[in-house]
Amino acid sequence: MKSLLHFIQSKQGFIQDLTGASRDHGSTEVFYFNSSILYIHKPLNSSDITVYEECKDMPAALIFYLALQFINMFLGIPANLMVLWFLHKNKGDSSTSDIFFFHLAILDTFFCLIPPVELANKVFLNISSTWYVLRFFYGVKDSSLLFLSCICMDRYMAVLHPITFTELKDRSHRTVCATMVWLVTLAYAVAKCVGNIPNFEKAFVFMILAAFAFMLFCNVAILHALRQSGPGRDEMHPVKKRAFKMVLIILAIIVFNYLPPVALFPFQEYFSPDVFHCYINYVVFGFMDISSSIQPVLYLSREIPRVLCCCPKDQGSGNSTDPS
Repeated sequence: MKSLLHFIQSKQGFIQDLTGASRDHGSTEVFYFNSSILYIHKPLNSSDITVYEECKDMPAALIFYLALQFINMFLGIPANLMVLWFLHKNKGDSSTSDIFFFHLAILDTFFCLIPPVELANKVFLNISSTWYVLRFFYGVKDSSLLFLSCICMDRYMAVLHPITFTELKDRSHRTVCATMVWLVTLAYAVAKCVGNIPNFEKAFVFMILAAFAFMLFCNVAILHALRQSGPGRDEMHPVKKRAFKMVLIILAIIVFNYLPPVALFPFQEYFSPDVFHCYINYVVFGFMDISSSIQPVLYLSREIPRVLCCCPKDQGSGNSTDPS
């Protein structure tokens, strides 16, 4: 019996020495279980280490990101609420894409509410329960690309396949499409909120690559179709010219907002973990998230002047060349 107690005490002493040595060698601890390695990247008192402290050697990107998030809050919330009010007020005279703009404005409005929580949890605190809320909102924002893809598809069908578009002009299938997008969005957000799903980040990379390629294809095809002058004409029709300029602006904004993640995220393994986490990550998501303000401002810049001028929508080409 004494020999058994001596054996247990010796093992406890060995474990204490091992864990003590791991604390002395920094914040990353390595435990060996059956030849497998488990990395714990935060120190034992992780609640005291904020994101800002983790990135104290390169804080510029985090400050840049938070500045853009507060721009989203002060500009994006009123802009998206104005879009919602405008769409509700003019629902009897709206384009076929407006249902997707309506849901996108709802999504962006909720996302623009989180900057104070982000500032508190990334700079001053590090509360694990708050991270679940933030990850859920991040997942919702990631999926906004799906609504943008629906808008691009609707424009593409209107311009390049007008006969089919006219046959499918009934909005019931657009409501079904918006509902399906919300289901996918919520499922993705919940999965991101839960975390610890192996290779989950690859789902986001695949989604953004596919959505970016699809939106790029649709808008380039629309520009090509609008660029074609009518028969016997050397110049573009004025209506087509206005639509062409608007689609060109939208394409530039899509590239501005979503090219950085498309260009950098697939090559994450080529960056050091600290550089990717503290620099690349926040710069890329800063460009993505500012779209919550740019998109409603662009929509209002097109709609408000038309209302002030009392210009009714063109029934023949309003749906087919509506750039927003």
